[in-house]
Parts: sequence; C-alpha cells; structure tokens
Amino acid sequence: MSLFSTLEEAIEAAREEFLASQPDVAEDEVNVSQFALQKYVMQDGDIMWQAEFFADEDGQGECLPICSGEAAQAVFDGNFDEVELRQEWQAENTLHEWDEGEFQLEPPRDLEEGETAAEEWEDDDSPSDNWA
Repeated sequence: MSLFSTLEEAIEAAREEFLASQPDVAEDEVNVSQFALQKYVMQDGDIMWQAEFFADEDGQGECLPICSGEAAQAVFDGNFDEVELRQEWQAENTLHEWDEGEFQLEPPRDLEEGETAAEEWEDDDSPSDNWA
C-alpha cells in the first residue's frame, strides 16, 4: 500500500502503476473504466491518499470506487478538479490509523490526537451541531 500526502501525487502514482500493468498499450491509447480513492488519517493527524485505476468497472482494490467510464478516464488524463474530488469524498469512508499499518473507520480515542480527531469528526458544523 503506497500512501501519498497529496491527492495529486496519489493519482499520478496510480496512473504510473496502471501504465506499468499495461505494457502492451500505448499511453495515448489507454482506456480506464474505473477510478478508486481512499483517504487515511494517520495517528499524527496527517492526511494521506491512495488511488487506483482499473481497466474494467469490476476492478477490486484497496480503494473505494469514485467514478467510472468517461469520468474515470478524465481523471486518468489529468482533466479533473481536485477540489471537486475532495468534495465527493464521503467522510464516513475515511480510514483512521489505530496502530501502525492498521486502519478502521473510527479514530482511536485512547490517544490525545485520536480524541481530538474524534471530536472534530463528531462536530462537523452540521445544523444539528449548531442547534444547541
């Protein structure tokens, strides 16, 4: 599992990995059918990203499918808005590091950083948080 500190780096690494897995296909003829993404919150609070491209929509990897078809091809070709991709990411799918290399959907509360992250996660500034 390769994690990157920026979304752009993760997408570029996924692009390179996909091209390496398709040695008989010219770069300008590559056809991507699915783009998958995963966001990680490390124990020290750093945000890391992992991305994957698949030739078919049935591709299974470590990341969650974000877009398919023409949209996936556009991301592969570099025609994407990073802000839009970040907005499409659903916070409940973010993985939090509990132990080195072990991730779960909820932040650990036994560490100060985990407790702070949990409080931030719970206080998402939604109307229900502002109601009280």
